[in-house]
Order: sequence, then structure tokens, then C-alpha cells
Amino acid sequence: MTDTQTTLSKETSKTLNWFLFSAPSRFYFLAKKLIPIFWTLAIILGVTGLALGLLYAPTDAVQGDSYRIIFIHVPSAWMSMVLYVAMAFWGAIGLIFNARLAYRLSNSIALTGAIMTFIALWTGALWGKPTWGTWWVWDARLTSELILLFLYIGYLSLYNAIDDQRKALKASSLLALIGVVNVPIIYFSVKWWNTLHQGASITATKTSMDPSMLLAMLIMTFAFWAYAFAVIFTRANLKTLQEESHTDWVRNELKQLGVAS
Repeated sequence: MTDTQTTLSKETSKTLNWFLFSAPSRFYFLAKKLIPIFWTLAIILGVTGLALGLLYAPTDAVQGDSYRIIFIHVPSAWMSMVLYVAMAFWGAIGLIFNARLAYRLSNSIALTGAIMTFIALWTGALWGKPTWGTWWVWDARLTSELILLFLYIGYLSLYNAIDDQRKALKASSLLALIGVVNVPIIYFSVKWWNTLHQGASITATKTSMDPSMLLAMLIMTFAFWAYAFAVIFTRANLKTLQEESHTDWVRNELKQLGVAS
């Protein structure tokens, strides 16, 4: 083999490594190892973050103790947007490359994203009552976040309404891509319009939060991330076992799990 062929072989090998876990079987076993790690992290970080936020962080000078709902509200609001972008991204990968695993990941994200959005809206209402004196206002930030929930529900409804799974995945992925335009609207709404919702307390260069408040919120954010990974990977693996049930490796896996194939 010439030096040129050796170089090309190495470059090809590096390229293939990017697609190593695109095979459903490889991803399944990788996710299977990661799921208990993410569950453990979610529990430890969640308990730590709540303890810091509810018991250690000081009372806010203006809002009193009602502000403490931010330790649930802010991470869930962040995750609602991040998960939608991830759902649309994997949907796009599925559409472009006709990749089963990409579709599966996109579909597995949807329910968790919808739950995060609902939590963000619900905790926002609980926070808004003592702060604004009302449970809900048609504020730009709140309205665009509500639209995000409708987009998640629309994705799930469209997927379940179509009997042909391939067509269902393509149609719901297209809807996710169309709806992704709503994410920057949510994020920049407090800058673009005059809204009741407060602006960002954290930026890339500074924060107006007490260090203990910030630490508790960041820990809770990582807890939500870990939870999301655990749930999404679990859901994706269950879908893999169902949809790849005709393969030998799934039959062997089901036997090891004590489940009749």
C-alpha cells in the first residue's frame, strides 16, 4: 500500500468514526450504559440544587421567597427551547439522510420537550400571581412560549394521526422545522417588545443574581439536562427494541432482559 493510500485509509477511518453510533445497535448499547449515569446525576444534582435554592439562598429583597420558583421555572424554560431545537435538528437529519435513528431521537425528544414547556408555563403562572397580581397576561414571552407548547402538541398529534410511520415521521419533522422560528422569538421577545416579563438576569459577561442563587439555578439546570438525557435515551431505546424487533441482536437482547420476543 502506498503512502497516499495509507493516508486516505486513515482519513476514511476518521470519517467513519463520526457515524460509529449511527447504527441503532451501537447507539442502543451506548445509551444503555449512559442511562443509569444520567439518572444518578439527575437525582444528585436535583436534590443538591433544591436544597441550595430553597434552604440556603437568601430571600429576595423585592419578591421575597416567591422568587424561589425560578429554580424550577428557569431551567424548564431553557430546556423547552433547547429540546425543540434538538428535535428539529434530528428531524432535519432524518429528512436529509433518511436516517432511522435521527427520526427516532427527534420523536423521543418531543414528549419531554412538551412537559418542560408545560412546567415552564405552570411555574410562570405561579410566579406571576404574587409578582404581577395575575396568573396570566398575553405578554410576548408568555404567548410565544404557549405557542411552543402547541407546536410540541401538534408534532405529537400529527405523528400519531398518520398510520404509516415513515410518512408520520417525515410530516412531524417538517412541522418541527417550520416551528423552530418560534424559538428565537421566545428568546428575544423581552428585547423586541415592551413586556411585563423581566429581562435576562444572566448574560455572557455578568449577572444580577446573588452567587448562591446563581449556583443553585445552574445546578438545577444541569439536573434538568441529566433528566432529559435519561428519559430521551430510555424512550429511544424502547422504540429501537420495538422497531428493530426483527433483527437478531434485538432478539438476543430481549432474551437477556427476560422478555419473550
